[in-house]
Amino acid sequence: MDIERMLAELTLPEKAALVSGKNSWYTAAIDRLGIPALMMTDGPSGLRKQTADSGTTNINDSVQAITYPAAALSASSWNTNLMHQLGEHLGEEARAEQVSLLLGPGVNLKRSPLGGRNFEYLSEDPLVAGELGSAYVQGVQSKHVGVAVKHFAANNRENQRFTASSDMSQRTLRELYLRTFERIVKTAYPATIMTSYNKTNGTLNSQNRRLLRSILRDEWGFHGAVMSDWGAVANNVQALRAGLDLEMPGKGQASIDSIIRAVETGELDEGTLNKAVRHLLHIIDNWLPADKPGTYDHEAHHQFARKLADDGIVLLKNYHGELPLNPQQAGKVVVVGELADQPRYQGSGSSHVNPTHLTTPLTALQDSALEANYYPGYRLDQSETDDSLMEAALTAAKDADHVIIFAGYPENTESEGFDKTSLMLPENQSELIGRLSKINDHVTIVLQNGSAVEMPWIHSVDAVVETYLAGEAVGEATWDIITGVVNPSGHLAETFPRRLTDTPMAPTFGQDPNHEYYSEGVFMGYRYYDTHEMHVLFPFGHGLSYTTFEYTNMAVDENAHGATVRFDLTNTGDRAGQAVPQLYVANHASHVPMPTKELRAFTKVAVEPGETKAVTLKLNRRDLSWWCEGKSRWQADSGDYEIMIGDSSRDIRLQTKLTMDFKNSPAPVTMETYLSAIVWDPRLQGIFKDIVLAPEHANAANFLANTDDDGNLTLLQDQMFLNMPLRAVIALGGPADLITDFIAAANKH
Repeated sequence: MDIERMLAELTLPEKAALVSGKNSWYTAAIDRLGIPALMMTDGPSGLRKQTADSGTTNINDSVQAITYPAAALSASSWNTNLMHQLGEHLGEEARAEQVSLLLGPGVNLKRSPLGGRNFEYLSEDPLVAGELGSAYVQGVQSKHVGVAVKHFAANNRENQRFTASSDMSQRTLRELYLRTFERIVKTAYPATIMTSYNKTNGTLNSQNRRLLRSILRDEWGFHGAVMSDWGAVANNVQALRAGLDLEMPGKGQASIDSIIRAVETGELDEGTLNKAVRHLLHIIDNWLPADKPGTYDHEAHHQFARKLADDGIVLLKNYHGELPLNPQQAGKVVVVGELADQPRYQGSGSSHVNPTHLTTPLTALQDSALEANYYPGYRLDQSETDDSLMEAALTAAKDADHVIIFAGYPENTESEGFDKTSLMLPENQSELIGRLSKINDHVTIVLQNGSAVEMPWIHSVDAVVETYLAGEAVGEATWDIITGVVNPSGHLAETFPRRLTDTPMAPTFGQDPNHEYYSEGVFMGYRYYDTHEMHVLFPFGHGLSYTTFEYTNMAVDENAHGATVRFDLTNTGDRAGQAVPQLYVANHASHVPMPTKELRAFTKVAVEPGETKAVTLKLNRRDLSWWCEGKSRWQADSGDYEIMIGDSSRDIRLQTKLTMDFKNSPAPVTMETYLSAIVWDPRLQGIFKDIVLAPEHANAANFLANTDDDGNLTLLQDQMFLNMPLRAVIALGGPADLITDFIAAANKH
């Protein structure tokens, strides 16, 4: 397509139509110029392509598609290769369905475990979300299907999501909530970015010029199109002026008319409209759909869904090696819980998919080598205990060798559109676990949930298997892990707190309908718990294996821009497994509040029994930087850093000190500069002595300082004098003119 020629030939009404969605799933077509409509569909964990006669809100009326694990489980794989393959599979399916844009991935951070959409997001950490999200985007787009990375930005709660403002410092915004998007934009080049419903610091994101132009385009260099979430635009003219390119799903002729009127009255410059149209034309040209519907191997894609679930399921607890269960030696096994028969395998809302081939744990059990009897134990559609179901399960469990309880959140408590109010399982499930664990010493809990769970019963059970929402292969994958067909290698991409009240935002989350105050700042997730040395249920990065790993021989080589970290990883057990080495950095160089440690690199490594593999992870300057609000830039400070290799944020195996000299441009000297900074900086100390303490200024020298035997500046006053800015020295009678001359000379130098 000759974009500039096409743009010149478009009429004003046609331009207005292009930047306004035609309907729920299509952009407008301009037939006279041969500009086709593009179809888009929901799809973070499977295609939700709705049929032509279905309504936007009818989540069940969509084509059958492979239902992959929800992002919460996929992210627990910490496996960028598998995430790329997930993208490839989704891209192949979208291409077969003639879909041009896949609406995903969702990469917002899991700020609070109450977030109703946490199942659809990857992590509480921007590095994990950014690396896995980038791999996903690259995989999808390798199949000539574009993506819409969402939801930009700081969309971390569902209640009042259309109007609430996420209020935070610029440092918090940059270091956490924008960092994931920045990484994906700069490394994966997504076709589109989708704005979120909320405001950020008082400005609606679909009309936020600073986010959409200054940061996204001017600073990060984004060249794709920016679209709105469905119904997120309050004023389409203001949104266009701020940098939005496409309103979805559009308000029909009303959206077109408002744009035409704004251009004709001068409220909207046509050049601004042309920018949006140009972006849309490039998207249309780059992501044209397949000429005709295609096919793909449904069974092969189902098996990949199983593989992804196998790789992500997290073994949280395994007391005395309760798992795996050897089918030939397990004895009498009792399976309890209606979720074994009617599993939660996906989230609710726009990510809901009609599965091609759902295998429940109960049906998959029949195909496994494990023999077990099943008892519902509770009813999913109520929270009250059903005494008859409870007693039947208790009777069967009394003489069982192993009891496996399927538990989790019902679908109606966890969905897009609203936040949760509790982290507790329903009362009937909690009571069942409590009573069963009292009569049997070998209880395994299998969780089906979208986010963290409180576990007051944790010390009464032997094993806990976190399957999150495992997709249509939930049954096969669950028994793969329990029976040891697959060695678990998933690690939590979020912290499980002991109690909801332990979370930093517990007193304020969702309390104000108009504002969400991010008062915890950068101390979110493990950054908060680890810094405050709080006990948690399961730490960020935690995950057990049926084998063991040893980390040895750490070496760090620094360079002008960062460092290379090397170490050996040995499988010290008797079966093959995958480890997830995590590199954390503690910043001791910067004089601002810092978390105890922050994840800065990770990898996933397959190791055979007895095998040792050399692992290399790299740090760059940005990994050692923080956002300086005063300078509006990233700042890396010279000084000491601590490098840690761990199996989780709480399980550090290796650590060493790293000293960096970044040769930063010094901060400007002002009246707010403290005397201590002058004493400690040889350069400033020399200028201070030459100007303020020159021999001809004896009175100033006597008032302020003298020198020691080595000529170094020492204060005549006590330590309190060091903690005094230059303006205070003047206020106490110091030489104002000399101090002013010193400031000018120091900054000039």
